[in-house]
Amino acid sequence: MRKILIPLTRNPISLAGSALMLISAILFVSLMLIELLGAEGNPYIGIVTYLILPAGGLLGFILVFWGIRRERRLAPQAAFPVIDLNLDTTRRRLMILVLGVTVGAVILTAAMSQGVHVMESTSFCGETCHSVMSPEYIAYQRSPHARVACVECHVGSGTSWFVRSKLSGAWQLVSTAFDLYDRPIPTPIHHLRPSEGTCEECHWPEKFYGVRPKMITRFSDDEANSETKTILLLKVGGDDFGGTQGIHWHMDPNVEIRYRSDVKRRTMYEVELKEGDEPVQRFVKQNTREENPELMDWRVMDCIDCHNRPTHVYYSAEQAVDLALERGFIARDLPYVRREGLKAVRAEYASHEEAELGIVAAIDSFYRAEYPGRASSRADDIQEAGRVLGRLYANNVFPSMKIEWDTYPDFSGHYNSLGCNRCHAGDHATEDGDVIDSDCSICHTIVAWDEASPQILELIPK
Repeated sequence: MRKILIPLTRNPISLAGSALMLISAILFVSLMLIELLGAEGNPYIGIVTYLILPAGGLLGFILVFWGIRRERRLAPQAAFPVIDLNLDTTRRRLMILVLGVTVGAVILTAAMSQGVHVMESTSFCGETCHSVMSPEYIAYQRSPHARVACVECHVGSGTSWFVRSKLSGAWQLVSTAFDLYDRPIPTPIHHLRPSEGTCEECHWPEKFYGVRPKMITRFSDDEANSETKTILLLKVGGDDFGGTQGIHWHMDPNVEIRYRSDVKRRTMYEVELKEGDEPVQRFVKQNTREENPELMDWRVMDCIDCHNRPTHVYYSAEQAVDLALERGFIARDLPYVRREGLKAVRAEYASHEEAELGIVAAIDSFYRAEYPGRASSRADDIQEAGRVLGRLYANNVFPSMKIEWDTYPDFSGHYNSLGCNRCHAGDHATEDGDVIDSDCSICHTIVAWDEASPQILELIPK
């Protein structure tokens, strides 16, 4: 053992490498045992345990090897060592070396495997780069895909996309470390993997979904916060053996739609339709006043061109307040609470803390000035309304990232967003005068439109 330790400590480089290996090994084993004992950690502990410490151990091994080689060059010996396995000393040294390398390789492999697992965890994606990813992580946690890991949508399966994601992640790490990222993060992501490798791992595009009802509840800005409902039958459609129908006609295998748009995909300047053996039709946006707009390359229409916010959902101010009223989080019998709530959450604040205090104060001061009696008798409801509005702001607006209420619109409809109307507004035409249809009945049947008491609801048992 003494003869083994001497080369590891005889020169400063090898000594530093040996110390680094020893410290990394001790900390790695300690943190791993703490994790096995059930202690709750955080993504930073995982990074240290399975990424930084194994890398430190590997660097220590390289330093040890380099120090020994450097020392031998300064004091030349035989070109190659003579290994005589007939000697007991040689066999012991060789066995110790093989055992050490094997144990080190097993530990390093296990650490690398666990390191990949840590890097693909939702907490790593959402919490490590907190300042950048906090808005997306908060939106993700209250989304329909909150139980789906980030990598399942952003990476998918397969080696090539795994490698691409790690290369992209390396630059994102540099951008975060040196504050090189944009505020807000620009969307859409132009190099996102096509949906057949991600979305379609769970969602079956050939499935026939038929007609689905949808009810939208809105409130007015009058004193009574009057409630109205719009009820639609969405013709989702799908493959019904006789061909794809409804909204999902866009995804029919016999239909290919391409478009050229601005970089944010909010204005479609040219749209091409190829349906079966029919000639290609090109629709050009009419009456545009923009001269030489910066157009993206042709893109084949994909699921995310409409479902662009399936997970990271940000509500408009109107949607957020209406949902809170509908679900009873805000007392809807407080006069003008919708109007004043919208006014309060749309004000400018420097931080979430300032917003939560300012919104509560704004709601409270309104009722004290305009309804002093209710300010006293309904103090708890008024305070709760202010707190709820503050949480709505904190979930959708992020001043540090310059994210406002309408920074990230949802294109899956056309409520507070261009959505479907990017193409179906009646202003895209071919040279022959054919226009992309804008008839509402193509996608949905309107059962009730902003009605206070839709008759159809009376037929539903309560």
